[in-house]
Amino acid sequence: MSILIGELVEAYAGRAAPREVETERLLMRQWRADDFEPIAEFLADEESTRYVGGVCERHVAWRKFAAFAGHWSLRGFGFWAVQEKATGLLVGPIGLYYPDGWPGLELGYWAMANARGRGLVTEAARAAHKIAFETLDARTLISCIAPGNAASRRIAARLGARHAHTIDLRGEPCDVFIHDPAAARADATTTDAVAFV
Repeated sequence: MSILIGELVEAYAGRAAPREVETERLLMRQWRADDFEPIAEFLADEESTRYVGGVCERHVAWRKFAAFAGHWSLRGFGFWAVQEKATGLLVGPIGLYYPDGWPGLELGYWAMANARGRGLVTEAARAAHKIAFETLDARTLISCIAPGNAASRRIAARLGARHAHTIDLRGEPCDVFIHDPAAARADATTTDAVAFV
């Protein structure tokens, strides 16, 4: 199921995700230094980090934050800093992720407390899903979800993903959901427009 790094480079050669994307309610943009404080607060909160590796100290939060920006330089895609247009608040890191040793190109999403239960994360994830298949021409797209993470499972289901199998990911059980490329095409006629800026 895993794509080798060489295959990844070949599959995305010459392709990159747009650095900025707008949906009806969201601006998906690159990271700025002032985005660190909300990320550090998120990573210091036990409830928020229950399914993303747990609470971490501020210096570790900085490394994770810097990795969001660095992933774009190394891969040509990554997590966007997703911001609600109406309020300017950070919704969370949402986008495409494929670090070394990962089981495949992942559609990932973290939700800040102010964004939960409002459909904002699903809106951004839907845009990233479309970009993975239509811009990057991805052959496979997964979401790695902790077994107890019901909210992430609901988002994956809304995007047409199905549970494929459970793996051990860095010492923890992880359910792998496979996304259907046809869902990105079907979404084009039924969801909000996505504009590349």
